[in-house]
Amino acid sequence: MTATNSQYDQAISNCRNIFLKKTGDYGTSWRVYRTISIVDQIYIKARRIRTIQEKQEQKIEDGIKSEFQGILNYAVIGLIQLDITDENVEDLSVKEVSAMYDSKVAMAKQLMNDKNHDYGEAWREMSQESFIDLILAKLLRIKQILANNGVTVISEGIDANFFDILNYAVFGLILIDEGKHLK
Repeated sequence: MTATNSQYDQAISNCRNIFLKKTGDYGTSWRVYRTISIVDQIYIKARRIRTIQEKQEQKIEDGIKSEFQGILNYAVIGLIQLDITDENVEDLSVKEVSAMYDSKVAMAKQLMNDKNHDYGEAWREMSQESFIDLILAKLLRIKQILANNGVTVISEGIDANFFDILNYAVFGLILIDEGKHLK
């Protein structure tokens, strides 16, 4: 499990670095996104990965790894947005965003560790295609929850789905770095 925790931290560190640099460049322009817009941003990235997987080629330089990083960062944005109830707060400092980012990924890592305990790191045997299919399914679940005005009868909420998406993206990144999946 130590190797997994280290790999997880490295994947998060790389994504965090990108996220904070973009925050420096663009500020927190993502604050205008509603949940459905975040879902759509993740959807675009997941569909691109699926298309690359199916066609076994790509024409745009950024590869699958870059798209998984974007999926992870948009999942974090989704989680942060769910916590900010004041729609008037558009500008957050890099320091504030950094703390929020770290809080969400710490929660995701704990969830990963809890699930790895119970499932025995079954994700290491999964295909990259399955990660994308699972992410797409989670996005459809979020869309349905939104259509139901955020109400679920028995299922987990939007946040649980964003946490799962975040962790599937980390798993994809780990397996890419291990040379087991397409880059």
